Formats: sequence, C-alpha cells, structure tokens
Amino acid sequence: MSMNRRQFIQLMAIASAGGLLPKSPQAAIPIPTFGQVRLLHITDCHAQLLPIYYREPDINLGIGQAQGKVPHLVGRKLLDYFGIQPNTIEAHAFTHLNYLESAQKYGKVGGFAHLATLINELRDSYGREKTLLLDGGDTWQGSGTAYWTRGQDMVGATNLLGVDVMTGHWEFTYNTEEILANIKKFNGEFIAQNVFVKEEALFDGSPAYDEDTGNAFKPYTMRDLAGTRVAIIGQAFPYTPIANPARFIPDWTFGIREFQLQNLVNRIRDEEKPDIIVLLSHNGMDVDLKIAANLSGINVILGGHTHDAVPSPVEVKNNGGITLVCNAGSNGKFVGVLDFSVKNGKVKGYKYSLQPVFSNLIQADKNMQAYIDKVRKPYLNKLQQKLAVAEDVLYRRGNFNGTFDQLICNALRSQGDAQIALSPGFRWGTTILPGQDITFEDILNQTCITYPETYVKNLTGQDIKNILEDVSDNLFNPDPYRQQGGDMVRVGGMNYVCKPKQSIGKRISQMTLYDGSSIDMHKQYKVAGWATVSKPSEGKPIWTIVADDLRDRKTIKINRLNTPKLLNI
Repeated sequence: MSMNRRQFIQLMAIASAGGLLPKSPQAAIPIPTFGQVRLLHITDCHAQLLPIYYREPDINLGIGQAQGKVPHLVGRKLLDYFGIQPNTIEAHAFTHLNYLESAQKYGKVGGFAHLATLINELRDSYGREKTLLLDGGDTWQGSGTAYWTRGQDMVGATNLLGVDVMTGHWEFTYNTEEILANIKKFNGEFIAQNVFVKEEALFDGSPAYDEDTGNAFKPYTMRDLAGTRVAIIGQAFPYTPIANPARFIPDWTFGIREFQLQNLVNRIRDEEKPDIIVLLSHNGMDVDLKIAANLSGINVILGGHTHDAVPSPVEVKNNGGITLVCNAGSNGKFVGVLDFSVKNGKVKGYKYSLQPVFSNLIQADKNMQAYIDKVRKPYLNKLQQKLAVAEDVLYRRGNFNGTFDQLICNALRSQGDAQIALSPGFRWGTTILPGQDITFEDILNQTCITYPETYVKNLTGQDIKNILEDVSDNLFNPDPYRQQGGDMVRVGGMNYVCKPKQSIGKRISQMTLYDGSSIDMHKQYKVAGWATVSKPSEGKPIWTIVADDLRDRKTIKINRLNTPKLLNI
C-alpha cells in the first residue's frame, strides 16, 4: 500500500523533534505503491498561496440521521472515532484541541509552494502517467491578490501545480466574462454536469459548451491512466445563485440534478466503459452522502464546500455496491491521496490517506515560490500594512461564531453606530495567533469577496428573527438537499436561544440586547451588515470598515463571543 497518514505524521514528528527540514518528508521513506491509479485531491484552498494558521472547528452539529456521525465529529470524538492519539501532531492537524500550544509548536500549514513539493513527490513516486490531480473548487477567491487579479493569480498557480481537472463555486462570483476568460487560461479542464445556460440566454447567443443540451461546461472528462480508464464528472455548487449573487451569472442555472446525474453515470458506464467513475463535487459532505446512498455506479465522490477534514472515506452502500465519500478540508492544509486497484474493469480495492501539509516540514518548491513572489509583489505594501495586535486566537470556523467573526461584528457596530451587527457564516478565513500583528492581508483573508459593500439600516425585531430563522434552516434542515453548507449568520450586540432540531420559524427565541432587554418584534433597531446577495449595498467595503476600526483600537481582545444558548441537542 502507499505510505499511510500515520507513517507520514510519524515522520514529520521525528523531523520536528530533531529540528530537521527534509527536502520532502516522503523522500525519507520508500513509498510502496498500491493498485494502478492514484487520484490526488485538493479543495477549498480559497486562494491562500502562502502558509497559514488554521484552527479546525469545535462545534459541527449534525441533525437527523447525521447527528453524531462523520463529518459532524470534532475534538476528542473525532480522535476516538478515527483512532488518532491525542496530543500528537496528527491530533493537531484534525482538531482544535490544544490549538494555541500546538500551533506554536508545529507552525503553519499549507502554502502552494509546499503543496507543489508534496504533490510532485506523490506523483513521481507513483508514476505521473498513472496520477491525476483534481481540484474541488473555491480556488479563485479568498485573498486580496485573487480579488485584485480577478482570480488570475490562482489560475497561474494551479497551472504550475498541474491541476488536471476542477469544478467550482466561488469561481462563479466573478462575472461571466471573467470566469470564461479564466477557464480559457486554465491548462486543465473545468467540468460541471449541473450548470446549464437558460433557454432565453441560448436564444440570445450566450455561449454554451453544448448548445443542444444546454450544458454551460463540459459535464465530464475521460482519462486513460496507463491503460486504466477513469471518468470524472463535475458537480459545481448547486445553490450558487441563491447563496451568492445571481446578477454576476444571469444566464446560468444550477441544481443538484440527481436524476440527470444518474442518467449520465449510466450512459458513461454503457458508452465509455470506464474502470472507475469519480464525482468531483462541491456539494458539501452531507449532500454527497445522500447522493452516494441514492445513486449507483459512482466509485468515489471527492467532495468539498463544507471544509470537512475527514481522515478516512465513508463507505456508503447503495444498489450498485459501495461508493466512497471523501472530503479534503480547506485552505491548502491537506492533500487527499486515493490509490485504486482495478481488475477486469472493476475496482477491487483502495488505499486512502489525507495528508496534512505542515509547511515547516516541507521545503518550498522554488518555481512555485518564485511565481507567488512575482504575483504578490505589486500589492505587498498594501497587504503588509500593520493595523493592530491580536491578544487572542482569532479564528472563524464553528457553527455559530468565531473570534474573528466577532471582531468583524464589533467593527460594524462601532463604525456604523449600530445596535446590532450581522455577518455571513462563511467557512473560509485564516487564523491569527496572540501576539501577531493583524495586517490588511489578514482582513482580506476573512472578507475578500466581490460584493463586499456594507449597510446600516433599520430592521424590526421580526425582520432580524426571520433572517436568523432562514439561515438556521439552511444549516439545520434534516434534509441535506435543503442545506447550503455554510455556518450560522454571526451576530453582534445581541444574544438568542436556538433549538436546532425544531422546524423553520420555531428555532430562534429569547432574542435580547446586551443590556438584557428583550428585542421587540415590532420595534425597529439599527443594524449593520455586509455581503448583500440580492442587490449591492451603498456602504464602504467591509475590509475598509474593519481596518479603520482596528487602527482605532490598536490591540484586539475579544471579551464577549455572541453564541446562542442551545436547547434540546
């Protein structure tokens, strides 16, 4: 079999204890091969070209059949389920436990130059002719340089990394012309079976991959890997025009399209005779688990969107046998390595490892580092502006709030002179350790979207409750197909009670202001927020608001984290 995650981690721990920096950790141990095909999987890097700190969540609630199951395991429960020893480098990679101490000990993760070294070794040791690198999307968004270059810096980086196939989500938050131009510059293939050009747009001459079917993009691709035939089907984020502004991509329509997907799988099986069928997905893991149970003929779903770092695949039984469901975390922190054994046109076995990328222990690839330095150079003075100093760990991930989200809410209230602040429950965003300078780049890593405008307006208590109810239904609806994969809207200036197991309209109650007074459903409150999906707001970009607030405060300590009181769960 290929070197497993445990061997990899043990080697890095030895290197760390000895103060070593191997040219590549894998090079120090011979890597036995397994099977005939290796699939390398990255997803949700969110344009993080440099190594970062990233704290895994301490809460990830599962509702209904998902309660207490993968991917809704965090902390000690995750360690116990996957047999990972606590207080190890591996425990640090997959959980939030002892985060500050471990982050200071093991250093940053990810970075495209370090990814390049690892991925090149994983290819070369197995045989490049038998290896594919697949990218699950959310690659072109999440940093200042991606915003300013309209994703082109990341197209260049993925070309240098050698991405063979990708699908998308936040890629669709640029406008149509920019998306198509980036895809043209991308050396690999951009695929999505579930994105179509609207009929009226087709009639008006809007471009399509296939005018007869209406597919906006190539739905799947076939690859021959040294005699093994692999089909990769693309599944872009199905709720893009709902979760993000539809105005950027007015001619395209999305969806899960389960029936159509099954028909496509059947047709590929009959016509293409593949040995392996892969669904490269940006659905979110709960949605992928439901697809795996409902559909047959897919060997593996390599998923993204929900940023779940899952050490081993979930084996899902269906009418066609078993479908593996994998999810490879986010921010360039992991590389999924899946080796398949194939005989007589059928999968006979597999070996999987989710490899953490500890950048202190993997030497940077010189070509990739030179590229990164080049694309960042025009923006360095702006990115490196020092705004304040952190006194707490500043992070985002978690169902209800994170300290960096609270920082954003506090800034919105302060700069907008508002009673209440609302901030989106995005899952992307990096972590800052105490004592570190907070730079303008750090702010962009949390806020850099193409619709960053802020607002300050009056909303009734009922309006605020409706917003919280709507977002909580997205998060806690027991049917995965009705979830969109983000976290709860973050709040500042107020508290509330949440009953996740209730139905929509009944989850949110006991809303109060900081002074303890109840929020009146009929009274108006001054509310500040950002990232309006339906139409642009007229306020300053959120990064300007936060940067101004940090300059005023100089040091940042989060004294109050607005998280709801949970009942009946």
